[in-house]
Amino acid sequence: MVRFGIVGIGNMGSTHVNWLPDINGAQLTAVCDVDPAKFDRVADPSVEKFESSAEMIRSGKIDAILIATPHYDHTTIGIDALQQGLHVLVEKPISVHKADARRLIEAYEATDGSKTFGAMFNQRTDPHYQAIRRLVKNGELGEIQRTNWIITDWFRTETYYASGGWRATWGGEGGGVLLNQCPHNLDLFQWICGMPSKVRAFCGFGKYHDIEVEDEVTAYLEYPNGATGVFVTTTGEAPGTNRLEVVGDRGKIVYENGQVTFTRTESLVSEINRTSLESFVSVPTWKCEIPANGYGGQHKAILQNFVDCILHGKELIAPAVEGIHSVELANAMIYSGLTGETAEIPLDAAAYEAKLKTLIANSTHKKKSTEVAAVDMGASFGR
Repeated sequence: MVRFGIVGIGNMGSTHVNWLPDINGAQLTAVCDVDPAKFDRVADPSVEKFESSAEMIRSGKIDAILIATPHYDHTTIGIDALQQGLHVLVEKPISVHKADARRLIEAYEATDGSKTFGAMFNQRTDPHYQAIRRLVKNGELGEIQRTNWIITDWFRTETYYASGGWRATWGGEGGGVLLNQCPHNLDLFQWICGMPSKVRAFCGFGKYHDIEVEDEVTAYLEYPNGATGVFVTTTGEAPGTNRLEVVGDRGKIVYENGQVTFTRTESLVSEINRTSLESFVSVPTWKCEIPANGYGGQHKAILQNFVDCILHGKELIAPAVEGIHSVELANAMIYSGLTGETAEIPLDAAAYEAKLKTLIANSTHKKKSTEVAAVDMGASFGR
C-alpha cells in the first residue's frame, strides 16, 4: 500500500482527494494546505492535516507526495520530498522554467532511480494521441515535413484571472496560457513530433485580459531535419479550435472533433517528386479513419500507473524527467516573444531565468497580492 500526501487542496488537489480511494494500492493518509479552511474538502477524519509541506514530508505518515500547488512550489517541494526519500508525482508544469526543472530532475537523479518520479500528463492516456504517436514513431507517416497545432479553445474571463492573486503574474505563475493551459499540448506535441531546434514566437501580453503575461501566442518552429511547424494558442478567443496536423513524406494525419484521419500516399511524396515525368500530378492516396474510442483513463490512469510503478515496477506513462521538454518549449516561446528574436533550443536556461527575475522585479501588476501568495505558499525562485 502506498500512503499518499497531497499538498495544495485547491481545485486540482481536492479533486485528487476524491479520486485516490478509487486507486488500487493507494491510501490517502495526509493533506497539506496553508489555508486550514480547505481541510473541509477532506471528508475522511483519519487523514492527517498539515499547514507545512516540510512538516508533512517529515511526518513519517506518507510514502509518496502529490504536488498540486502554484507552479513555483513544484520545484522546491519536489526537491525537498525527493531528498527526504519520498516518491513524487507533480502536477503540470513540473517547474516554471528550465533551470528549475533541471534542479528538480537533479534531485531525482541523486536517488539513483530508487524513487518513482512522475508527472500528471494525463493527456498521454488519450487513445487518439497514442494512435497518432504510434503512426509517427513507427514510420507510417514517413519523415515529418510540417506540424501545426491550433489550440484556441481555452477561453477564460477576467473573473477567472481575478480568482487568485498568483494567477497570470510573472511572480505567481511564471507565465500565462503556455504555463497554465498548454503544458499538456506542448508535452504531446514534443512526445509525438520531437523537439524543434528553433522557435520564433509572437506573444500578446495582456492582449485580451488585464494581466501581465501572455494570453495569445503564435509560434513558428524549425526542426533539426528541416521540418517546420506552427503552434497557435490563446485564452481570448471563442469559439475556439483544436486541430492538430502532422504532415510527412507518406501523407497527413489530422485530429479534430474527436476523429483521427490519416490520408496516406501510395508512394513516398519525395520519390514522386523526383521521378515523375509529369508537371502536374495528383498524388494517389488512401484515406483511413483511425479508430480511437473515448479519452482514456486521464488523471486516474496516471495515478494508478504511478502506484503500479512503485509497487510492481510498471513503466511510467509520464516520467517527470520528460516534463522539462514542455517547460523548455513554453520558455522558448515566451523568451522569443519578449526579445523579438529567434530562440535556439537547447534554450539558455540561465538567460531565461535572469529574464524572468527581471520581469518579476519590475512587475507592478497585482504585485501586492502576488507577493502575499508567494509568502503564504512558501514559494521561492530556484533554490
